[in-house]
Amino acid sequence: MNQSRNVDACSMVGWWQPVLLSALAGGMAWGIRGQYGHETGAMIAGLLVSLVLVFLLCPKNISSLTMVRAAAWGTVAMGVGGSMTYGQTLGLTQNGPVIGNWEALRWGLLGCAIKGGIWIGFAGAFLGMGLSKIKYRPKEMWVLMLALIGAYYIGLSLMNRPYNPATGEVPHFYFSEYSYFYPDKEVSPRHESWGGLLFALLTLIAYIRWQRKDRLAFNMALWGILGGALGFPGGQSLQAYHVWNPEVFDRGIWVELDQYMNWWNNMETTFGTIMGAVLGLGLWLNRHMIQPEVCDEEDNLPSWGEGSLLAIHLILLVLVEFSSVDAVDRAYDLGLIMIAIPVVAIVGGRFWPYLQILPLILIPIAGKTLKNLSYDTQDVGVVLGWLLFVVIPLAITLLVAVLEIRKPETQRNGHAFIRWTLLLNAWIYFLLNYAFFRLPWPWAEWTGRTPNGIVFTICLFGITLAALFSRRREPQILNP
Repeated sequence: MNQSRNVDACSMVGWWQPVLLSALAGGMAWGIRGQYGHETGAMIAGLLVSLVLVFLLCPKNISSLTMVRAAAWGTVAMGVGGSMTYGQTLGLTQNGPVIGNWEALRWGLLGCAIKGGIWIGFAGAFLGMGLSKIKYRPKEMWVLMLALIGAYYIGLSLMNRPYNPATGEVPHFYFSEYSYFYPDKEVSPRHESWGGLLFALLTLIAYIRWQRKDRLAFNMALWGILGGALGFPGGQSLQAYHVWNPEVFDRGIWVELDQYMNWWNNMETTFGTIMGAVLGLGLWLNRHMIQPEVCDEEDNLPSWGEGSLLAIHLILLVLVEFSSVDAVDRAYDLGLIMIAIPVVAIVGGRFWPYLQILPLILIPIAGKTLKNLSYDTQDVGVVLGWLLFVVIPLAITLLVAVLEIRKPETQRNGHAFIRWTLLLNAWIYFLLNYAFFRLPWPWAEWTGRTPNGIVFTICLFGITLAALFSRRREPQILNP
């Protein structure tokens, strides 16, 4: 009866709701990611998209902890792809020497599709794992993460070698700048790692499909691959079109508007919009398989173990984001290693999942905002910057997490908690980014940040209205 009720409840959500709201969340969050970069920046998109989808499609009778675990897994998994280099891949489609070179354009867009598919494939797989009926356990996840890291280094050796910048020796499948496309220019080829992540993703897909027979996770991995493979080249096509066809932007409304357009950020926003919409559609089509299970109590990590892992992760996270410790950078700056502890602690922890979607993901973003505004440019005083960008946001998110953790399970309302957590996070990251943008009010003198600020504002209010006024009708059970 519970399974039937879950299916009936999810069926009452129209397809357009997860598609539209995930598109808004993904577009805003991936555009915000552009200011913060790498693994932790991408986790903003994982967070907002996962919260939207859990809020809309996870049945209300599912426990709070289970909902939060699913959202937390989708959050951290979105960071894995941040280890890939892609700036020179985009350069193949728009840099001066290759403008008009259709072969370079096709190769660059192919690289975008491969890297985008890998990036979002991880997020789709882990979100599906969190929402499926298959029960995953901490020890199992330790072994799986070690296997993924091992597969990464195998793939790196097979797909991303040889790599010798001094002689210009690069792999056969190479999607950054090299002499073939720049025969008259001295280039500095970047080290690529997409092959390693491809092997890791294939290992993950094989495990969930054939070992664990997790159909939802398998399907969502494929939808994630599709979303990334469409989103990244789709967004970059806009930016490349702008560079290839300058005459189009020398007439009409573009004469005035183009000088304020940040086409790189437009690419990021478009990427996030497309991948969010595709993930939303994919989960809606597979909504009948959303039947998440909670680990048995004996599978939970002991409190001292969870606390120890939290301390280790926090220290390494702060060091890799805000210091230059070579040994830490070489290890913890790899997305798969960075998420290994969180992946295990999310499935086995009782307080980690709540911390992950609130203060843990915020720490690097708050710190980078402070660094940019109060230390790099001195636009905001150091004391005020610490208060506005670090202390207040972290205190609010930590308080919300602690209050929910301290509630007895019988008093927790997972659907309500996800609703308010979505609202809180959407506003916090919007406001931090708006400060990073130097407050680009549309009625003030326009800058290169103003159009994106307007787009993010529209996305934010769309998410806010949906979260506040969404009232999903639950089916009436006449004979429970």
